[in-house]
Amino acid sequence: MWDQRFDREDYLYGTEPSQFLVAQSEWLHPGQRALAIAEGEGRNAVYLAERGLQVTAVDSSRIALAKARTLAENRAVQVDFRHSDLQHWHWAPAAYDLVTAIFIQFAEPALRSAIFAGMQQTLAPGGLLLLHGFTPAQLAYGTGGPPCAELLYTPELLQEAFADLEILRLESYEQTLQEGVGHAGPAALIDLVARKPL
Repeated sequence: MWDQRFDREDYLYGTEPSQFLVAQSEWLHPGQRALAIAEGEGRNAVYLAERGLQVTAVDSSRIALAKARTLAENRAVQVDFRHSDLQHWHWAPAAYDLVTAIFIQFAEPALRSAIFAGMQQTLAPGGLLLLHGFTPAQLAYGTGGPPCAELLYTPELLQEAFADLEILRLESYEQTLQEGVGHAGPAALIDLVARKPL
């Protein structure tokens, strides 16, 4: 399915980073080890690399990863792109200072729980999680995201899933997205910034 979605001349979600990620730039520091999961066509991983982070990016679509590599080459940055389904990804313990999970709302609840647990496991002590997605109110907009409420995030869901982390920001809000043709127009969004205890 994802190969079909990404098999197009342009970049489905554009080549510029997520508005959320740019807004969180204060947390990004050169030399940090970063993992970008379900990274798609590479826009966020490339942005992190441009800011001097050591970036590993994983996605299940070979077509998306080929476009991501092209984007990285065009921007003259190095990213370690990996092809893997998150069901089979090895969450190396305490391997990353930063984990980004931006619009990864494809996983049914059981897989989502496993991914959330894996993200926390792979964060080093003191590491940061940056998660961004849609709330159920997005169903009324139809400007991106899954058409299924159980795949969307509520503050209560994220509060419970990441209760072992120090939550620095957890906010739902509405904002206009301008991120390629895939995310265009008013949207119901939610942000989570959380730190793993030392």
